[in-house]
Amino acid sequence: MTEHQMATSVLVIGTGGGGLRAAIELAERGVDVLAVGKRAKSDAHTTLAAGGINAALATMDPEDSWQQHAADTLKESYLLADPETVRIVTENAARGIEDLERYGMPFAREADGKISQRFFGAHTYRRTAFAGDYTGLEIQRTLVNRAAQLGVPILDTVYVTRILVRDNVVFGVYGFDLADGTRYVIHADAVILAAGGHTRIWRRTSSRRDENTGDSFRLALLAGGRIRDAELVQFHPSGLIAPENAAGTLVSEAARGEGGVLRNALGERFMARYDPDRMELSTRDRVALAAYTEIKEGRGTPGGGVWLDVSHLPRETIMRRLPRVYQTLLELQMLDITREPIEIAPTAHYSMGGVWVRPEDHGTGVEGLYALGEAASGLHGANRLGGNSLIELLVYGRIVGEAAARYSRDLGAQQRSAPATEEARGEVDELLAADGPENVRALQRTLRNTMTEHAGVVRDEPGLVAGLAELDELESRMRDVGVHPDTAGFQDLAHAFDLKAAVLAARATLESALERRETRGCHNRADHPQLDESLRVNLVWSGPGRIEREELPPIAEEIASLMREVSTAGKLVE
Repeated sequence: MTEHQMATSVLVIGTGGGGLRAAIELAERGVDVLAVGKRAKSDAHTTLAAGGINAALATMDPEDSWQQHAADTLKESYLLADPETVRIVTENAARGIEDLERYGMPFAREADGKISQRFFGAHTYRRTAFAGDYTGLEIQRTLVNRAAQLGVPILDTVYVTRILVRDNVVFGVYGFDLADGTRYVIHADAVILAAGGHTRIWRRTSSRRDENTGDSFRLALLAGGRIRDAELVQFHPSGLIAPENAAGTLVSEAARGEGGVLRNALGERFMARYDPDRMELSTRDRVALAAYTEIKEGRGTPGGGVWLDVSHLPRETIMRRLPRVYQTLLELQMLDITREPIEIAPTAHYSMGGVWVRPEDHGTGVEGLYALGEAASGLHGANRLGGNSLIELLVYGRIVGEAAARYSRDLGAQQRSAPATEEARGEVDELLAADGPENVRALQRTLRNTMTEHAGVVRDEPGLVAGLAELDELESRMRDVGVHPDTAGFQDLAHAFDLKAAVLAARATLESALERRETRGCHNRADHPQLDESLRVNLVWSGPGRIEREELPPIAEEIASLMREVSTAGKLVE
C-alpha cells in the first residue's frame, strides 16, 4: 500500500466551521496550514445548523450586553459551564460576527441595514443573528470561500486514525484516503482537533450516517488527552420520526421561535404543564423532556411522537422565515407544513461535553494539541443555549488559530517517534487483514440500540449498568469483524474505525452518566430526580473506570448578579 509523507506547520482535523475558521486564521497570519476531513467540506455538519448564531450586538434590544449573554449561558448550563470559557465566547462574539461579515456572510438585515436578531430559546433579549433557517449552511459556504481565497489546502477524503505523539508532545497524524486507501503520515508542529461530537451513537439523531461517531474522543484519548462531561448530551426536542432513513433530521427551533405550537395526540398544548411562562420558547432540555414525558405517558402520536404545528402562521411568514423546514418536509414526507402539523420526537443532537481543554487557548494538556467546537468542552455545561455552538466556532477558531501559530513559531525542535508511527500503521494493517464473521454496520446498529435503550433522555442505574454489560459483549464481538475494501473505496475500513470511536465514546458516556447521580439539565436520572449541589462539578474521564471530579471556578459578581435562579420545576420524570 502506498504511503505518502507530508509536512505542515499546523494540521487541522475537521473541515466544518471550527476547523475552517482556525485554518483561515493561520493562513491570514502566513502560517503553513493543511486541513483534512472525512467528508466533503461543502457538506460538513455545520451546514445543518439552522436557527442562528448568537452575539449581543444590541441591534434589536439596546439593553443587551455580553454580560447578560454570559449570565444566560451560565444559568442555562445549570452552572456546569466554565465561567472563563463563557466570558471569552460572549465577550468576543461581536468580533466573530464582524469576521463573518468581512468574509461576505449574507445575514438577514433590518430596513436600516442593521443585522436582524431574533429570540431563540431562553435568551433574555433578541441576540440570534441568522440567514433564513439555513444559517449554518451560509456560514460554511462563507468559510469555504474565504479558505479558497487564501489558498488553504484541504484534503477532505482523508480519515485520520491516530494523532502521533512522543513524550506527550504532538508530531503529526496517521490516516488513509477513503477513495483509494493511500496511507498518509503527516508531520506537523501542532494539531487542531475539530472533528465533532458523538451523537451518532444513538438511534435517532440529527447527525448523518458517518459523522459525529466520537472520533474526537478516541483521537484525543489515545494521544493522552481526557474527556470532560461525556454524559451531557443534548436531545433536541424536534427530530423527524419518518422516513426511517432520515429519522432524527431536525426541524429547526426557528419553527417554535416564529410561533409554532406543540400538541400531544389529545390536541393539548402540553408545554403549559412544564413551563407555563415560556411555553414553546423554553429551554431545549425542558421541551425535550416534556415531549418525552407526553410520549412515555401514552399521549403520543401514532408514530410515537408529538405534533409541532406552524399551519396557523401566515404562509408568507413560513416561506420567508422557515424555507428550509418547508422544503425538507415536502421532500421527505410530501407534507405541506402550511396546512399540516409535523410529527416529531426528541433526537440526540449535540455533545455538550468533549475533549478537556483550557479556557484560554483550548490546549488539551498534550503539547501542541488543541480542540475546538463540538469536539471540545467547557461552554455549554448541562444545557446548551440554541445559537451558542456556531459563535463558539468563530471565537475559538480564531483563538486556537492564534495559539497554534504561536506554538509552531516558538517550537525549537521536534522529536518524532518511529514506534508511534509503526503502531498507527499496524492498527490499519490489522483491520485490513480482519476477515471475521461480524459485520461492522450490524455492530454499529447494536451499539445505537444499546445507547437509545439505556442512555437516552431519561436514565437510571440498572439501565446504565445493563448498557455497560452490553458494551462489554459488543467489544468482544468486535474482535471478529471482517473488513472488505472494494472498488468503491475504503469506506468499510472507515466504518471499522468509526465503530472503535463510537464504542469508546459510549463507555465514556455510560460511566459518566452512572457517576452523575442527580438530575441536572439534559441529564435526567429517574432514580435521582433532584439536583445535587455537591455534583456541581465536571466529570473528567481518562479511560475505562477512571473518572475525576473537577471543581468549577466561581462566577464573577457582574455576571452572577444578572442570573435568575435555575428552576427544576416541571422537569422531573419517573
